[in-house]
Amino acid sequence: MPSILSIQSWVAYGHVGNASAIFPLQRLGAEVWGIHTVQFSNHTGYGAWRGQVFGAELIRDCVEGIEERGALPRCDAVLSGYMGSAEIGAAILDSARRVKAANPAALWCCDPVIGDVGRGVFVRPGIPEFLRDAALPEADIITPNQFELEWLTGRSVTTLAEAKAAIAALQAMGPRCVLVTSLRLADTPEGEIGMLAGEGGRFWRLATPMLPLSVNGAGDAIAALFLFHRLAGDAAGALSSAASSVFGLLRRTAEAGSREILTVAAQEEFVSPTRRFAAEPC
Repeated sequence: MPSILSIQSWVAYGHVGNASAIFPLQRLGAEVWGIHTVQFSNHTGYGAWRGQVFGAELIRDCVEGIEERGALPRCDAVLSGYMGSAEIGAAILDSARRVKAANPAALWCCDPVIGDVGRGVFVRPGIPEFLRDAALPEADIITPNQFELEWLTGRSVTTLAEAKAAIAALQAMGPRCVLVTSLRLADTPEGEIGMLAGEGGRFWRLATPMLPLSVNGAGDAIAALFLFHRLAGDAAGALSSAASSVFGLLRRTAEAGSREILTVAAQEEFVSPTRRFAAEPC
């Protein structure tokens, strides 16, 4: 089973960032070394929260401590998500470099959190540019949503051909594997939401039913699950497994009417999804 260094936010109540990513990975058998960029009472979607944002030096210090234990050569991947500042991003980039220096086969999966359709850019100034200019050239896997795909490439994405061209443009910037989440194209059936993966000149897509809920943290789980399954296989299988598990997680959450995703209650969905969606070549 892989060992994964996950550098993300942490909340005491609910499931976003590391609180959404670590448990599914552990449930699948991964050894996860979590470093938290913040410690909040709850995610910011509630409009009010308490806690602290940690400094970039804390990230570097923790990674150095892991390095001193001689563990970095055993690290198979680095997972990163929301970056509270460009300085934190630089510390994550430095961490990925340290891991790759110790284990050249290790992968960095970067979820380039910038914004979303309807909301626009919601991160601090400097972060989108850091992701585009510094993180992407060194990341192996990235998992943007449709808005982030368009922002990073400067391209409009409304058709499958445009989405594939945008993925190819991202790959030319550095990452060899791209997963696009929350994708609504001209041919996406009504009531469904799509995902598209590209690697090695090939593309795969699938769509799952849209569910009547609005929650935070699902994207963090998707990135974590996609990374886990990509470490064990190819992008097509990783897309199918990650999408199937997250759909099951969200279905259980919608049925319960929960404001928070039911990461623990629905944990069997990570191991054996109740409904499997096949990734089709396109």
